[in-house]
Amino acid sequence: MDRYEGFREFVHARQQSLMRTAYLLTGDTHLAEDLLQTVLTRVASHWPKLARNGNSEAYARKAMVNQYLSWRRRKHVELPSVALPEHGRSHDEVTVRRLALRQALGRLTPRQRAVLVLRFFEDRTQHETAQLMGCSPGTVKSQTHHALSRLRVLAPDLADLLADVPTEVHL
Repeated sequence: MDRYEGFREFVHARQQSLMRTAYLLTGDTHLAEDLLQTVLTRVASHWPKLARNGNSEAYARKAMVNQYLSWRRRKHVELPSVALPEHGRSHDEVTVRRLALRQALGRLTPRQRAVLVLRFFEDRTQHETAQLMGCSPGTVKSQTHHALSRLRVLAPDLADLLADVPTEVHL
């Protein structure tokens, strides 16, 4: 029996979803590819156990969040920042809003960015997010609250977009 039986199928089935999460965490295609490659290498090394337990995707997502936070802690990876275009040019409003959001997300702490990606882009519950981040649901609530508050300060032009986002906690 092949040690990696089922691994190729797992990668083929989940690669796009994992890559999207990696991109949302890093904000850069090349860094996302590096992050995903690092995580898939880790998944492959634990594949027999993960295949038996049936929790390979959960392990991969948790490893991805941990690796991203580790990179940021060690300042190993310098994440890009996007400058907004000058106001004199004509740009599609959606593109400008996307750039403003990307720039604001890049200025959040790694944990704040991770909690927003997991909660709002991946639509994870507080409990799932807490498990993936290795913290309590209360920490997820407070990180979400602080991240959304900071986004509102960093990108006041996006206030209408953020107005409908629940802060989840009333401190």
